[in-house]
Amino acid sequence: MDSTSIIANGACNFERSLDFATAGVDSTRASILACIGNTPMVGLDRVFSGEHFRLCAKLEGTNPGGSAKDRAALSMLSSALRSGEIYPDTTIIESSSGNMGIGLAQACCYFRLPFICVVDMKTTAQNVSILRAYGAKIDMISTPDPVTGEFLQARLNRVRALRESIPNSWWVNQYSNGYAAAAYHSMMDEIVRQLGGAPDYLFCATGTCGTLRGCADYIRNHALKTKIWAVDAVGSVIFGDKRQKRLLPGHGSACVPALFMPGLAERCIHVTDKDCILGCRKLLREEAILVGGSSGAIIAAIEQVREEIERGAVCVAILADRGERYLDTVYSDDWVRENFGNVVVELAQQTPRPCISSL
Repeated sequence: MDSTSIIANGACNFERSLDFATAGVDSTRASILACIGNTPMVGLDRVFSGEHFRLCAKLEGTNPGGSAKDRAALSMLSSALRSGEIYPDTTIIESSSGNMGIGLAQACCYFRLPFICVVDMKTTAQNVSILRAYGAKIDMISTPDPVTGEFLQARLNRVRALRESIPNSWWVNQYSNGYAAAAYHSMMDEIVRQLGGAPDYLFCATGTCGTLRGCADYIRNHALKTKIWAVDAVGSVIFGDKRQKRLLPGHGSACVPALFMPGLAERCIHVTDKDCILGCRKLLREEAILVGGSSGAIIAAIEQVREEIERGAVCVAILADRGERYLDTVYSDDWVRENFGNVVVELAQQTPRPCISSL
């Protein structure tokens, strides 16, 4: 068998493997990748008790890799497999501070694809351990880009260098890959079905802007009334804020992603790292939901604008990931005290309401 036949046979096997991986038989899923999506929606009736609007949360942390990025990771890889951009021995390369890397590592592990994840010193040790457990090779960036002073740019520079030096390699490029955005069409469809109609407001944290772009495209294509209120980090440049130091990964960006377009969101609400921590801990305290930093940002943003939400409105907060990966930061009193001083004292002064709810 010549090399062309070998490649063709390998691609055919990958096609069958891909179809199998994302299928289901009755109530049994064919693979772990088929468990991505169809995440639950829950009502949040305690965190903003007595408000004039209804708030629901889309729990994306229940995806098997732990975040909404599982959707985009599978979408980008499966499209490249089907189109023939990548083959059984293609080396996958991406820059990530956490969730996208983990989503890709899981999918690459399943498809037996070699994966190099370019991370930097701000990536948590836990995320690095998870990536390695899935078989990813870690390429650690120890110094920021000398021109911009940003680790993100340094990571992207390294990705480009790896791509040029490794034959048969493929850069996922989550910042501009349209299949990253397309992955969230299904999430919006789930939200509409779960609510029995379109929400009035959608609160979405921004980073690579894949989720924002995908949701906005779906809303526009289906002529929905939903207003997107984006949540960005203070110090992120996506919506024109001045670049400044940020401690928490998961939302915000040091560059404007190619997936971003003006007009995707009706408005943007900027929140600080401290706001994220307060939001995370409030949600845990009131609703017993352990989430990551960007989800805390959304809770803090809703707190800022709740008086502006129309009476009777239905709101959805996309909670992108779980909180276990933030136990050493957001949920560590020592870390919070070291970086934010008396915020722990401020939190300690807040106690949950006595509440007995029916199941």
